[in-house]
Amino acid sequence: MKLCITGGGTGGHLMIAEALVAEAVSRGHEAIFIGSTKGQDRKYFEFNSQFSHVYFLQTTGVVNQKGLGKLKALWKVFLAFLKARALLKKHKVQAVYSVGGFSAAPASFASLSRFTPLFIHEQNAVTGRLNALLKPYAKSFISAYEDDSKIKGYPIKEIFYKSAHKRQNLKTIIFLGGSHGAKAINDLALSVALELDSRGIAIIHQAGEADYERVRDEYEKLGLRIELYGFTKELPELITKADLAVSRAGASTLWELTANGCPAFYIPYPYAAGDHQYHNAKFIVDNEMGWCEREGEQLKSKFLDILESDLEQKSTKLLSYSSKDVAEKMIKDVEESIK
Repeated sequence: MKLCITGGGTGGHLMIAEALVAEAVSRGHEAIFIGSTKGQDRKYFEFNSQFSHVYFLQTTGVVNQKGLGKLKALWKVFLAFLKARALLKKHKVQAVYSVGGFSAAPASFASLSRFTPLFIHEQNAVTGRLNALLKPYAKSFISAYEDDSKIKGYPIKEIFYKSAHKRQNLKTIIFLGGSHGAKAINDLALSVALELDSRGIAIIHQAGEADYERVRDEYEKLGLRIELYGFTKELPELITKADLAVSRAGASTLWELTANGCPAFYIPYPYAAGDHQYHNAKFIVDNEMGWCEREGEQLKSKFLDILESDLEQKSTKLLSYSSKDVAEKMIKDVEESIK
């Protein structure tokens, strides 16, 4: 089978693409990637990927543009659509898998124009505008949040499943400020650090490169030595060591924590498109698998309340909900659909 995987912009989308190409190649298929010159697409796949060919077309987001900017963005999408259509023909692509994001638009519309089956994975609880537009025309629409999704889940690296375990006692907390540094999470960590130390609870903190020096200096003023990082590729190992996480609610991190059985206190990024991070976290809260609080004055008191909660109950529910082999199921679905 010859497959095209398209989409990206952010790590949440691209990690799904990464999982899908690995599974497709392991099953003897060939896959190409069509993304954008904008966003993180090149960072992920320009070098050392499992794709046979990678293409980065000149597109930008349309939704966040206004007036003339929106028209220019649409024109770029149209020109990229023509290029994507030619690429699908050149590589004799039999199916297109969209992982969402603005860079998915050209190849997704090209697939429909060529009557090539289109498959979609939606990473967030709030369906993106492009995915909502394309959903009626897709062979399969996969979501971890929708009851009618034929496959429920989010493709996660195997390491999170292999190291998954039930949390029972609170010995270590990890604060995930992200690669850039979420100030609300970093400030919360600093405000409770002495309290955690007095309780004998260890702190792991990824503060983000942009906020690393400030956070480091503040810990030094408190007289605390903690496991502090700006950016690290060792997050799977660090999450495994933790009994509780404090994090934004981007889809990839949320499902990594879920797969590993690590309960989390989610503080959604308030400016996420469609407020999707809040709705991602709300899904976890509604299923009694974690906690969520918006940025504000209640963060510290809510966090301290969580320290007295039953971690084992939440961890057990996370482990029972998490679905393995999602990427394998998604590729098998494509195989069966195009026979």
